Parts: sequence; structure tokens; C-alpha cells
Amino acid sequence: MNPHPAPSQSPAGQAALPADRFGHSGAQPGSVEFLRGFLRHPARVGSVIPSSRHLEQRLVRQARLGQARSVVELGPGTGGTTAAFLRAMPAAAQLLAIELDPHFHRHLRATLGDARLSLQLGSAEQLASHLAEHAMPAPDAIVSGIPFSTMPPALADRIAAAVAGALRPGGRFVAYQVRAHVAGFAAPYLGRPEKSWELLNVPPVRVFTWVKPGA
Repeated sequence: MNPHPAPSQSPAGQAALPADRFGHSGAQPGSVEFLRGFLRHPARVGSVIPSSRHLEQRLVRQARLGQARSVVELGPGTGGTTAAFLRAMPAAAQLLAIELDPHFHRHLRATLGDARLSLQLGSAEQLASHLAEHAMPAPDAIVSGIPFSTMPPALADRIAAAVAGALRPGGRFVAYQVRAHVAGFAAPYLGRPEKSWELLNVPPVRVFTWVKPGA
């Protein structure tokens, strides 16, 4: 979802604004591509600027990516969050980034090079089949910036169900949003979330964290 400079090979280590893909002001690599994505599909992107590094690091902490082996990102956009996740993940981990916009998907393929990263053009609704296609185990963490507040409610419900079904027991679902709609869709499947705000982002955003029962 959010562009910052993407590393080449990492070491070990959808309605108009305001919606749920947003970010940090200032001219950054990928910002022009992000703006183009908003102009193409404002309901899917929901913002004209990418996320702040403060938000990226909060997502890394909430999802516990430093200990994760299998990670999914829903809505990577131009790859800023994706690059931050790869920097935080272990050397043997896998990251599947699922992007609906073909222009963003091509941008990711051209700018992110990491053997741990798999890119998938498609819908989060098909999460189970995407995981199977890439031979990935049940995710330890799923991180989402897709705009639950602007998609049809039936689609949002199906995506929430897919996320809950795909996570391993004890796995974490972290969603960052301007609006709180995601909580209403995910709570029937995952229970009540932990809620926090990232104020060092433009605009400030809600961060919701669920832990799937049964670990």
C-alpha cells in the first residue's frame, strides 16, 4: 500500500478520500504511482499519499513479523509496507503480497526483489486458493490495508471470513484503517480486536489486531 524505497535483496532480517489507504506527506519514491492508482480506482486505493514509517513499524510490531514464518499482505499498493515487512522478517520466512490493481502489481514486480516475496494479482477473497498456489502454510500473520469501508458489505464479509479461515491458530490479523468498519466484519469470525491509533500518520489511523483462538 505504501511506498518507501524498496530494498533489492533483504538480509536476514476500494469511495473517495477519506478511506483506508493513506499515508505520509512529502515526495517519496512511488508517490506518483500511488497517486495514479488513486485516480484510476479511488474506491480501491482511497488516498493519494503513502503510509508513514511510524505506521509501518507499528504494523511490524503488532503482527510480530520478527518471529513470523508465513506472512500475507493484503493490498501492498506500491510496496512501502512490503519492503518494511521484508526488512523485519526472518531469513527463512515467506511473504505473499496480494494486490488487486494490475498497475500496482507490475510496479511491485519491477521494484521489489527478494527471494522470500511472492506476488499475486488477485482478490483477497480468494486467499485460500492463493496460498495453495504458492504452496504456503497457514499464515502466522495477515496484514491488511484494503478499504473495508468502501467495498460492498457482502465482499467485506467474505474477505473477513477468508482471513479467519486461513490464519493458523494463534495467528494475528492486523488491519489499519481510517474508519472502523473492518471491526464489524472481522469480529464475528475472530472476536473483539485490540485497538490502537497511529497518530504519526496523515491522516491518523486506527490499527486493529486480532489473535485467532486455538493456539
